[in-house]
Amino acid sequence: MAEVLVLGAGMVGVSTALALQARGHDVTIVERGVPGRETSYGNAGLIQTEAVEPYAMPLAPGALLQIAMGRGYDVKWTPQGLMSQLGAVLTYARNSLPAAHRRASVTWGKLIRQSTERHGPLIAAAGADNIIRRNGYIELHRTPAKMDKARQTAERFRSEFGVEARLMDRQELQALEPSIRTRVEGATHWSDSWNCADPGGLVAAYAALFQKRGGRIVNGDAGDLHRKGAAWVADEVSAEHAVVALGPWSPMVTERFGLRVPMVYKRGYHRHYHMEMPPHHPIADFGNSVVLSPMRRGLRIATAAELTPHPRLSPPQLKHGERAARELFDIGAPVEAEPWTGRRPCMPDMLPLVGRVPDQPNLWAHFGHGHQGFTLGPVTAEILADELDGKPGWQELQPARLKRG
Repeated sequence: MAEVLVLGAGMVGVSTALALQARGHDVTIVERGVPGRETSYGNAGLIQTEAVEPYAMPLAPGALLQIAMGRGYDVKWTPQGLMSQLGAVLTYARNSLPAAHRRASVTWGKLIRQSTERHGPLIAAAGADNIIRRNGYIELHRTPAKMDKARQTAERFRSEFGVEARLMDRQELQALEPSIRTRVEGATHWSDSWNCADPGGLVAAYAALFQKRGGRIVNGDAGDLHRKGAAWVADEVSAEHAVVALGPWSPMVTERFGLRVPMVYKRGYHRHYHMEMPPHHPIADFGNSVVLSPMRRGLRIATAAELTPHPRLSPPQLKHGERAARELFDIGAPVEAEPWTGRRPCMPDMLPLVGRVPDQPNLWAHFGHGHQGFTLGPVTAEILADELDGKPGWQELQPARLKRG
């Protein structure tokens, strides 16, 4: 049995602590705030098994022109936000080319297909079934051309990865989701994914399970990590091993120990709105770059990506998303006074860092999941815990790849 510090109490950090604890290790989480209230809180609540390909940068000439001119809503940027991470963005673009993207998808698909299998036992043990729906989510298609493309994607995902999906025409969609009032061509029901009515609440439930099983959560500065003899110390808590699971804040810690991480920071926004008759499933309206999820607090409108270091008080992506939502549904006023915002820690090669930090005894990295930390936390936690116990890690996820590059 080893003593382990886990830095960060988001989905990735708490899942790591649970996986190590299950193997008999003495684990302490160091977190400056409340578990599940940062990046893990702000997603669309999807536990995805169908997202077998990582998010690629749009590279079609028309899409790039829209992004450059600020006309689209899939990706927004500010000059400061782009220039501050230009090298990482260019590497992300190179890895979005077809051959590189296919290589990343081989590993990514193996990870994502395990997500509900890994979450299931934790949900049951944490008593969190009341916030989980196992009915998938719906992706809208507004035109015949989009519907044809969706049919091809669903068939490819089924044949290559075993993903279950149902294509619906507008009548079938209306029967399944009567609150939709706009005519669309059809939809894909990604039926084997799950969704959560309170993402932050699920992380908190996992954290409570960790404590119930004897784990400690210390409120302190995880960024204080340093060596003291053979031990790792953070906020006066010491252990033999330390795992950096701080999401977008992780590179600031690892750089002090020789691992420079060229991360792409995509900012996202969400806001909740009152709705008398919410949809039965999350609704992905990718044509308008939003996902509309029924949550405990109301209908959550979650945006796509923005490359900016500082949040906007009135983000244009959220304004556009609200207009799209009001076309689809009868929704009321916002529940919060201001929108939530947070950053997604995206690696330029689209694969997370999971494994030993080079040249640093017993220091481990577990971050960089991009848009899918909420989905993948328990999956990659098992990989890291196995490696810490002396088993082989996944070569494609090793932090050492950054040194080689």
